[in-house]
Amino acid sequence: MNKFRTHNCSELGEKDIDKEIHLSGWLHRKRDHGNLLFLDLRDHYGITQCVIENNNKFFPIIEKSKPESVLKISGKVVRRSDETENLDLKTGKIEVSIKSVEVLSESKELPLPVFGEQDYPEDIRLKYRFIDLRREEMHKNIILRSKVISFIREEMLKLGFLEYQTPILTSSSPEGARDFLVPSRLNPGKFYALPQAPQQFKQLIMVSGFDKYFQIAPCFRDEDARADRSPGEFYQLDLEMSFVEQEDVFKVVEKLMVNVFKKFSSKKIMNDQFPKITYESAMMKYGTDKPDLRNPLIINELTNLFTREDVTFEIFKKLVKAGSIVRGIITKNTKDKPRSFFDNIDKWAKEQGASGLAYFTIEKDKEIKGKGPVGKFFSENSLKELMKNFNAEIGDSIFLACGEKKEVEKILSLARAKIANDLNIIDKNQFSFCWIVDYPMYEYDENLKKIIFSHNPFSMPQGNINKLNFDKPLDIKAYQYDIVCNGIELSSGAIRNHIPSLMYKLFSIAGYHKKEVDDKFNGMINALSYGAPPHGGIAPGIDRIVMLLAEKENIREVTLFPMNQNAQDLMMQAPSEVDEKQLKELGIKKDIKKN
Repeated sequence: MNKFRTHNCSELGEKDIDKEIHLSGWLHRKRDHGNLLFLDLRDHYGITQCVIENNNKFFPIIEKSKPESVLKISGKVVRRSDETENLDLKTGKIEVSIKSVEVLSESKELPLPVFGEQDYPEDIRLKYRFIDLRREEMHKNIILRSKVISFIREEMLKLGFLEYQTPILTSSSPEGARDFLVPSRLNPGKFYALPQAPQQFKQLIMVSGFDKYFQIAPCFRDEDARADRSPGEFYQLDLEMSFVEQEDVFKVVEKLMVNVFKKFSSKKIMNDQFPKITYESAMMKYGTDKPDLRNPLIINELTNLFTREDVTFEIFKKLVKAGSIVRGIITKNTKDKPRSFFDNIDKWAKEQGASGLAYFTIEKDKEIKGKGPVGKFFSENSLKELMKNFNAEIGDSIFLACGEKKEVEKILSLARAKIANDLNIIDKNQFSFCWIVDYPMYEYDENLKKIIFSHNPFSMPQGNINKLNFDKPLDIKAYQYDIVCNGIELSSGAIRNHIPSLMYKLFSIAGYHKKEVDDKFNGMINALSYGAPPHGGIAPGIDRIVMLLAEKENIREVTLFPMNQNAQDLMMQAPSEVDEKQLKELGIKKDIKKN
């Protein structure tokens, strides 16, 4: 028999009454009733209430024990009285009458409480993460993460995939985020890079003749932190398939996502077959390629309205003549909203760095007219055209933004979410997935004044590759796709370019000479030269999947030991200094300029 426990802290019930048992766990909390002292003992599995009388020789030990001390309790299982039952606990119909206590480990005063689930500053939570993880909600999140990963592995095997492990030490990539570099002791002056993703390796697995690969892969990127992105490292479900087209990848991922989200959440999934939205359409209708489809608001193109003579909103008309665009969001039946609702949206837009949002409401008295600061600038006929073309009705309101295309997209994407939240029209009890497809192969970088890849440089362009018009590269679409859920990008993927001559051509458009491609992607380009199957894949983020399932807004709530926003591990004090001997072995000398 295990000397520490006969049962865990969630096992005991009415079937165990009168049994002599041992429990071990953390002192969760205690309640002194004078002649009786109640304590809740907690372990990984749950909580059991224990009670000791003040004439018991072990009473003083428990009385002076601090919360989170580790105790071994020996005693007898007894039934609770009807009025003291706690049906919120699995063990809520019994308690343990304590006969003896052994202190296995004493706790110091806690820097943050485990009982109570209070909010605490992030720096305290991360420094004492081992205590933070004892809290019920955090503990559940990490257990959920483990179960999700195990379930994904099972599902991938059912779908005919095999799991392979790719290298952690590899070469630096010129594309994407900054690499984490690792100096090589045996090759002085040279560096490995931690993989931003197993991108090249998983393609090489396909070239090696394997058909369906997956891996729960660690990825390393020297990026700034965001709510949905950890600085440093994250995990993704990396997968790749041979002899597939875009739709084949979609079928696998849709089936997997539906199964995972139905297994671990009671929320409704809007569509088992995810809608496909072109990148161009997403930017037009939602202002972003990460749309939250639970939000019914749509962005409308209204530029032509401001070329009419009977629209006299001169500020916008002048901007339109100079090349600006106008887009707007129509909100349904908001005529009874107070003026403060509209003014607050306008004020909020200015706080986001925009010039504000013009607005008016469509009304009908004797005639149709616009009510609000700019409503007077629109004639009845112009409003009728707007209503006809954009499904607007009497009582609806319109928020307008004017400016350069990217500026308008940005502010209206944010405004769409802000307005919907203020109107409480987002159904929070569902998951809404979609595919964003038909990404442009290239984009023009205004800062670099050159054409660059817009997404993954290893992607296959769409269309007949023998008839592509390379003179108009910005018109070339790629077989690149993102999967989005509730406004959060879960992953990017693509059908890969497996033809070396085409790869050289596509890279040349982005300014890479053949020698550069050979130097930077030697392993990949060499492998593709020896017979490569058409292949494609994707890599949904594990952290983001669990974040959605746990209904958390920050990825650190579903990560065991995350870094803070400055990419520091406060618990392990990383990054840290290393001694000169280690640096000398690596042939590295520090040259840090002090301010």
